[in-house]
Amino acid sequence: MVVIGYDEAELLDIACVTTGLAAANRLGAAPAYAVGVATPGGRAITCESGLTLQGRHCLERLKGPLDTLIVSGGYGHLAAGDDARIVGHVRRLAGESRRVASVCTGATVLAAAGLLDGKRATTHWRYADQLASAYPGVTVDPAPIYIRDGRVSTAAGVTSALDLTLAFIEEDHGAELARAVARALVTYLQRPGNQAQMSMFTATPAPTNGLVRRVVDHIACHLDGDLTAPVLAADAGVSERHLTRLFIDHLGKAPGRFVRDARTEAAAHLLASTSLPVASVAARCGFGTAETLRQAFVGRYGTPPSRYRAAHGTSAG
Repeated sequence: MVVIGYDEAELLDIACVTTGLAAANRLGAAPAYAVGVATPGGRAITCESGLTLQGRHCLERLKGPLDTLIVSGGYGHLAAGDDARIVGHVRRLAGESRRVASVCTGATVLAAAGLLDGKRATTHWRYADQLASAYPGVTVDPAPIYIRDGRVSTAAGVTSALDLTLAFIEEDHGAELARAVARALVTYLQRPGNQAQMSMFTATPAPTNGLVRRVVDHIACHLDGDLTAPVLAADAGVSERHLTRLFIDHLGKAPGRFVRDARTEAAAHLLASTSLPVASVAARCGFGTAETLRQAFVGRYGTPPSRYRAAHGTSAG
């Protein structure tokens, strides 16, 4: 596998891939991964953090066939996407690779090379609108942590590079090795690609609206309670209509939808990190029955709770 870096690339975008594959090699990947970083001219690059990284390969002289080509992201993505030399060699090498991928804003370089035309792709949520505006032929979805469309994959950025790397390891060598790598890297949960970039519990509402923040905090702490819109509105001292308007304005969804999503995400964490029966998980997260949880889970994650646990639980395999 070859990871392409450039000045002001994000070091973590690169390291998540290279460290994940190195761990797979230590744990017995057969055939082992040959991993290298390619840079323009083969020179050292200054990463976004200010650290210097020495490239192993000269981008201009690198030849295929390659198993996987991955373009890193970082603040330098716009300059890289405007560099005809980098874009041209990415396009050339993509034609000589079994798989092509980007991490974070590396999607800009793939798009500039025409490799995302007609495809669904993701990037870091902060830069999704920028990518969609610059490349209207790409269907940009800012929600998932990674998307695989044919032989081209795009990851949301930073630590999602590790999730995509684990997915590659599972595809190449099986789920057991992928889980072993996740445990070795103290990444206890290999997240599915359709998991949202922003967690319900980290995507905070507008800080200027204390009422919305208080209601969200109440929801997070009382998932097994009565969280119907009338009850939430009464507790907040406003009308149900006003609370709904505030939620839509600040969170993009009505209170009922926010509660359902929060409960479903909490259930996903319990399924992955505990051995509680599905019915108990449903009760703890405020779902009346296991069937209600199943319906919500399929709607959000595209898979039933039992299958999600089998694939992503810490005791899986």
